Amino acid sequence: MSNPFKRVKSVEQSISDTDEPDTKLRRDLTAWDLTVFGVAVVVGAGIFTLTARTAGNLAGPSVSVAFVLAAIACALAALCYAEFASTVPVAGSAYTFSFATFGEFVAWVIGWDLILEFALAASVVAKGWSLYLGNILGSAASVELTDSISFDWGAVLLIAVLTVLLALGTKLSSRVSLVVTTIKVFVVLLVIVVGAFYIKLKNYDPYVPPAAPPAEGDTGLHQTLFSAITGAEGSTFGWYGLLAAASLVFFAFIGFDVVATTAEETKNPQKAMPRGILGSLAIVTVLYVAVSLVVSGMVPYPELADKTDPVTGEVTGSTLTTAFEANGVTWAGWVIDLGALAGLTTVVMVLLLGQTRVGFAMARDGLLPRSLAHTGKRGTPVRFTVVVGVVSGVLAAFFPMGTLEEMVNIGTLFAFVLVSVGVIVLRRTRPDLERGFRVPLVPFIPILSILACLWLMLNLSVETWIRFVIWMVLGVVVYFAYGYRNSVFARRERGEEVGTAEVAAGETGPDT
Repeated sequence: MSNPFKRVKSVEQSISDTDEPDTKLRRDLTAWDLTVFGVAVVVGAGIFTLTARTAGNLAGPSVSVAFVLAAIACALAALCYAEFASTVPVAGSAYTFSFATFGEFVAWVIGWDLILEFALAASVVAKGWSLYLGNILGSAASVELTDSISFDWGAVLLIAVLTVLLALGTKLSSRVSLVVTTIKVFVVLLVIVVGAFYIKLKNYDPYVPPAAPPAEGDTGLHQTLFSAITGAEGSTFGWYGLLAAASLVFFAFIGFDVVATTAEETKNPQKAMPRGILGSLAIVTVLYVAVSLVVSGMVPYPELADKTDPVTGEVTGSTLTTAFEANGVTWAGWVIDLGALAGLTTVVMVLLLGQTRVGFAMARDGLLPRSLAHTGKRGTPVRFTVVVGVVSGVLAAFFPMGTLEEMVNIGTLFAFVLVSVGVIVLRRTRPDLERGFRVPLVPFIPILSILACLWLMLNLSVETWIRFVIWMVLGVVVYFAYGYRNSVFARRERGEEVGTAEVAAGETGPDT
């Protein structure tokens, strides 16, 4: 069979595949819907916890600058996503874009990478949602089965409800997301307005605190890859701490790329996709910077640092509640819990949506069983939605995620790099394509995006890189064991007729 790097799926073929009756998605979404999805997935619990902890542990008051730096890196990647999504308005986001530029193998690699980002992230965030639910209920939303295993019924309940909503239709999911997103944005604005009355200008001095030695334990596999390669010792606070903080808070923006996965379900995607991606990023950047300015102005930054219990050794992190309680605003805790609960609800919903669309695109290309690409009368990939819901539910129910959260981050950055490279490649190979949005100053802007993402990746721990490499090697094994022989490209090379009837009937070809 042919070289998998040369199996490039043309843009025209990708768009043509969207018209197959049994794998056709319904176009219901507008630029406003996309903006709501973007804000819904980015504004989560991180805005209530990450801002305070980063100020106390790494950057001090300059945490607001860290958010600006992270937003710039995201904006560079967002411009590249906007061009691709308006040029190739097909489900699958970076997977589909890579198929059109680098070929089937790289497309599989990035698809496998996105599975890591979306599915694992949905499970992790659902467990966080369950913790906030327990805070509001006054008891844990889980049941201890054994000394080491518990059943997180709160996380399972959330994923089950959201899976049903997504199966019923993307437009309905968008309406629910709008309601919940409105609630959490209102809570964020309330925090900003109320907190502004307690700002003390002296708390901003020094704005960039003097550098201090790194925390104990940030060595060996726990140190950043940059430190391991160069032998340089990092620091907390100072300018190095500010840059490290930018790498950390970048992950508060993770998810805006999910908007690109809905390109095939968007009316007038050439205009709506750029507006949705860039509009949602602009809104959340303003919210993050405003919250960081408020929280670092309410209390001296040392009071926001992690606290270690001298008896148990347990580490407790700060949240926005810490700053408000220090100023006697005790009712803020309940409101912040409510905002975080609403925030995480929509985050899980949009992550599940992104995963189903990427998997749907891979199944339509035969890299996963084609029966999973069936859409039916509702115009949604119900089969794959159910599969994703079940897998994410099981992960959230029984598995503690811990440091696996960082794998979500490295997977996202890897996708950003490939999309940025893809813009440069497609400009050279297909300059004739109609582009609803064009990245300015190509190749300068995409190169800046690549460098920014690589820098952030270098600031992740060595152990995160090791886990990521293991996951990607596993993906290569799965590809050559299944996708290489069963893809639509491979089957057409063998002279087989590939149609939509097999999708509806649940058949996937003779090699499966």
